[in-house]
Amino acid sequence: MKEIILCKLGEIVLKGLNRKSFEQKLLSNLRHSLYSLGNYRVWCSQSTVYIEPGDDEADMDAAFEAAKKVFGVIKLSRAAACEKDKDAITELAKSYLRDELMRVKTFKVETKRSDKRFPLTSIELSQYVGGELAEAFPHLRAEMHEPELVIHLEVRDVAAYVHASPESGAGGMPVGSNGVAVSLLSGGIDSPVSSFMIAKRGVRLVPVHFFSFPYTSEAAKEKVIELARLLTPYCGKMPLLVVPFTHIQEEIRDKCPEEYFTLIMRRFMMRIAERIAEAQGAKAIVTGENLGQVASQTMEAMASTQAVISLPVLQPLIGMDKEEIVRLARRIGTFETSILPYEDCCTVFTPRHPKTHPKVEEVARVESAMDIDALVDEAVAGVERIMVGR
Repeated sequence: MKEIILCKLGEIVLKGLNRKSFEQKLLSNLRHSLYSLGNYRVWCSQSTVYIEPGDDEADMDAAFEAAKKVFGVIKLSRAAACEKDKDAITELAKSYLRDELMRVKTFKVETKRSDKRFPLTSIELSQYVGGELAEAFPHLRAEMHEPELVIHLEVRDVAAYVHASPESGAGGMPVGSNGVAVSLLSGGIDSPVSSFMIAKRGVRLVPVHFFSFPYTSEAAKEKVIELARLLTPYCGKMPLLVVPFTHIQEEIRDKCPEEYFTLIMRRFMMRIAERIAEAQGAKAIVTGENLGQVASQTMEAMASTQAVISLPVLQPLIGMDKEEIVRLARRIGTFETSILPYEDCCTVFTPRHPKTHPKVEEVARVESAMDIDALVDEAVAGVERIMVGR
């Protein structure tokens, strides 16, 4: 019996003349995610990606789990293939889905017939196979509305395929199909989730972390490296750029009023991120900001922060509830690492009474006491590059 993984495309099918480029990016990403798991043949036909084992050593369980995390795939199924003959399809359904058929009492058969040369219509094939299964498994009853098991038959150009209910894929667009963005990655809950959500829109990420040793520890840095690593099954291999931020934060502490510390710190982050974006060919900056969550995330504070750059700032979490963010962090596997008790630079020199409704011009006036360009140049020159992922 020849088993295969069928991956259904999501938004890619809505594309026009450039659809082929999106499909090729998805195929490339799938091949990369499967590379270390064995030998597979991956190709696309009729809005479906096929993942076929190249030999007996290929781990189909691991391949299925890896493919579920590749953006661009909306549904996927483990399936078995046979010749395009109604009796061959029936026998395959009996043998391949025997365990599932024995566990349920109600079922139905759904057919998609892409090959219009096949002599039976979709309804006729469903009725034929359903009748044969009901006879072979007397405990089964056909149920068209809410069956316990749906058996899917697909008659395609190369072969016929049998599978049970598909599982959900990651959805979205293939990473790399919509450009590059710099993503600010702290050690908290929000920024890994925001990175995930922008990668889901097809954006290749360059995560940037601001590190303030000795105020933040090596353990805190390792925590962020682990968060980046946990994102790579979805985002692919990424260069994590670690920015030395200690001198800037000390200068802010020594030369600026306390209530402006966080605002000016974030303005420096944006300046540095824009410089990195220019070097990386990135066209936007991604943050985990959530409107009203903390003092630096009021409308006025975010306007002040973003006033120092010209690149667009993408804020996928801006209108989400914290519980929604936590739920997504748990689903993608970053939550438990995010809550480890290691500080990040945002907790260094935190003002007791932060400015929540600043005017852009007053923040600019306050920070003018520092040599901004020199501090940004120094930080960019000291960036450490750490590759994460396969």
